[in-house]
Amino acid sequence: MSDLSAVKAALKTQAVETPSWAYGNSGTRFKVFAQPGVPRTPQEKLDDAAQVHAFTGVAPTVALHIPWDKVDDYAALAKHAEERGLKLGAINSNVFQDDDYKLGSVTNPDPEIRGKALAHLLECVDIMDATGSRDLKLWFSDGTNYPGQDDIAARQDRLAEALQAVYERLGDDQRLLLEYKFFEPAFYTTDVPDWGTAYAHCLKLGPKASVCVDTGHHAPGTNIEFIVALLLREGKLGAFDFNSRFYADDDLMVGAADPFQLFRIMYEVIRGGGLGSDIAFMLDQCHNIEPKIPAIIRSVMNVQEATAKALLVDRDALSAAQTSGDVLGSNAVLMDAYNTDVRPLLAEVREELGIDPDPMAAYKASGWAEKIVAERVGGTQAGWGA
Repeated sequence: MSDLSAVKAALKTQAVETPSWAYGNSGTRFKVFAQPGVPRTPQEKLDDAAQVHAFTGVAPTVALHIPWDKVDDYAALAKHAEERGLKLGAINSNVFQDDDYKLGSVTNPDPEIRGKALAHLLECVDIMDATGSRDLKLWFSDGTNYPGQDDIAARQDRLAEALQAVYERLGDDQRLLLEYKFFEPAFYTTDVPDWGTAYAHCLKLGPKASVCVDTGHHAPGTNIEFIVALLLREGKLGAFDFNSRFYADDDLMVGAADPFQLFRIMYEVIRGGGLGSDIAFMLDQCHNIEPKIPAIIRSVMNVQEATAKALLVDRDALSAAQTSGDVLGSNAVLMDAYNTDVRPLLAEVREELGIDPDPMAAYKASGWAEKIVAERVGGTQAGWGA
């Protein structure tokens, strides 16, 4: 796409969903460092998310995590979001932080524990009904640590049974997004370790089930853009969880480790018709040592920059070079787009949206950081302990 007006139009319609948990205290399994001004309630998380949307213009929805964001009245929480120019996005389940789930949740050999886990997943669908959320995102830490610990195939049967029960509970306009993780905390077998396993289950479930690609959940050297292209081709790419990772663990700001990879992923999204579709572009990040709201703003900007560069690829020239077998010429077309400084273009887009061209500087000047430090005194900060 070389028409700059079309590029700008596409960028203006882009939406990046931010995660409620990124506004709270979070970190590694070893330590969580608390910060002043951190939200104490889901409502205060939404207040912070509204700042991200105000300064980027493209972050209108917020994902919730249950029970981290548990409230008595979810319709009231949705109204709180609406009053701040937001909507509630994906509902994320949690079947990994209870002692009962030591040997698994929906794949646990104990039928009572499996029932408890399924009840929570169905509760999350009830919450979707109350909030108007479209997506239910499922990630399971289930797996085994030792050969012989459990029956590998039987665990897949248990997983399929639970997923089917959840799928049947979904409304007509609701979706199930199945996330995968290569390993950790299950080190011998993970019950949903890769895109192929997630795809196989979603394919069997039906059209309301799709795969969520977390950009940090792969073996080193994995070609993530190939996975994206294939799932797009099959109509089974439902969402992204954007983050970065060095070595094994993830949850760093998207684009921090390999911005070229993020560009390649976004090119395949655009080439496959995924931009402007039902695919949810979500952040899944935890900010442990960096200030949270600026880190989320920067993450949104990184997605925007990768998208802008991908939109600038001259697809006619690329197709011609590919068809003629011009290996270096094909690569050069991509590299020309990637090496373009798109920051001036995005500044123009923001000005046309009526917001400051420099979101980071505008947030810093807003005084919000000082305001929340002064006002959020007392109570219990949101987050999870380590």
